[in-house]
Amino acid sequence: MPTADPRNWFGRVRPGWSLARQLFVLQVVVVAVVVLAGAGLAWYDAQRRTEEAAGDQVVAVARTLAALPDVRQGMVAPNPPATLQPLAERVRADTGVDFITMMSPQGIRYTHPDPSRIGQRFLGHIEPAVAGTAFTETYTGTLGPSLRAVVPVYDDAGRLVGLVSVGITMPVLTAELRLAVVGLAIVAGAALLLGGLLTYLVSARIRRHTHGLRPAELSRMYEYHDAILHAVREGLLLVAPSGTVTLCNDGAAVLLSLDPADAEGRHVCELGLPPSLVDTLGAGRAVRDEVHLTDEHVLLVNVSPIRSGGRDLGVVATLRDHTELQALSRELDSMRGFAESLRSQAHESANRLHTVVSLIELGRPDEAVAFATAELQLAQRLTDRVVGAVGEPVVAALLLGKSAEAGERGVEVVLTEDSEIDDVAVQHLDSRDLVTILGNLIDNAVEATLDRPHPRVEVTIRSTADGVLIQVADNGPGLDPRAAEQVFQRGWSTKSDGRGLGLALVGQSVRRHRGTIEVRGEGGAVFTVRLPAGSGVVR
Repeated sequence: MPTADPRNWFGRVRPGWSLARQLFVLQVVVVAVVVLAGAGLAWYDAQRRTEEAAGDQVVAVARTLAALPDVRQGMVAPNPPATLQPLAERVRADTGVDFITMMSPQGIRYTHPDPSRIGQRFLGHIEPAVAGTAFTETYTGTLGPSLRAVVPVYDDAGRLVGLVSVGITMPVLTAELRLAVVGLAIVAGAALLLGGLLTYLVSARIRRHTHGLRPAELSRMYEYHDAILHAVREGLLLVAPSGTVTLCNDGAAVLLSLDPADAEGRHVCELGLPPSLVDTLGAGRAVRDEVHLTDEHVLLVNVSPIRSGGRDLGVVATLRDHTELQALSRELDSMRGFAESLRSQAHESANRLHTVVSLIELGRPDEAVAFATAELQLAQRLTDRVVGAVGEPVVAALLLGKSAEAGERGVEVVLTEDSEIDDVAVQHLDSRDLVTILGNLIDNAVEATLDRPHPRVEVTIRSTADGVLIQVADNGPGLDPRAAEQVFQRGWSTKSDGRGLGLALVGQSVRRHRGTIEVRGEGGAVFTVRLPAGSGVVR
């Protein structure tokens, strides 16, 4: 069977317009409508202004003529056309109007551009002017449609002696308007072309960012990606080059105790994360399987920088919960230690058995019995001391195992005389946290005393009025007071190899139970942990 084109998953090869093309067409239509509407309004305004200017012009010329003494005298002369016709033509040529018609109060023409029409009746309305009101109108006369003004003419005594009509034909007005429209069309075309070009550039940019996908495809892709981001248990953070969190999925919110809506848009320094994790997220470098501690989790962090087209887009960080695996690793280490202790004890028991047998064969049974019972009493006293003082079985087993393991390495681990605790006192505490605190403190103390003569580690665990006290002291070289504040940070180690994790886990467990921890480093290191009664676990 032929394999399906993977692009069909989002329909990219299906017919239809992409989002960029739809936006381009929409923007072109909007620009065209805006330009055409603007051009229409401008044309209407130009037409109105042209007519208003022409009306003002003919009214001004008519009023000026009506006020001239020569016109007043010509109106009452025996032969008005002989006096008024040359004056009218001269003024018409000077002002650029199409006609000037002077007439009697009854509308009989005294002047006209066509002399053959002199003496005929004026075509148009004259009633308002006869009544003493100048007015304008558009009327079709002998020269065709025209915009004209009709003004009354009075003599010195105030009597109506004639009328003056001045007009401009509509074709002339249309020609003037046409010139304005041509300029307007050029401007509108340039605006439309520029708008189309800018729209194309915007569309091309959108096409690059949307990869030619249609709106439905973009919506479906967003739904798929959003569902995937919220479904995966692994934490995912996207951090911009400025250090701002642009994406925080549900897994990251749980592991970092954040609100996704509150985390996005904030700087990583504002989220209350451990300083080491903040530095890792803001460094902009690749990180692989780096361990970081929060108050509740051990996280395995991977960071990958994001670059596109030579631009730095930030980093993507994945977070995996390593807490359970770390706990299992500690339990496995404990079991391995127990097994190694049993193997060593079996080896030593075989050696002692051979010694006892050899003593019997040499005929010295009393010495054989004394040798066998001395080793048994020593082991029994340690067991009785731990079991009698510690009623919590997990802690007792841990102490016995650590004592045997340390003994194989030449280090003496003893339980102090004032140690006494039962399972009721620690019932509010997580046994895994107790193993983490006590086991890592003992391991750290044992490591510190390996190079010392007569290495010794003293362990105190007892109930107090305030809760539970755990103290581990060694006769090692001690701690620099300046390093006491750093011992519980991830990566701190007396070996300076950056692999220290045990004490950091101790600090995490103590904080989880709202406890305190003190460090003294003079004459050997002393770690004192106080866990309040009824503290529970901080979640």
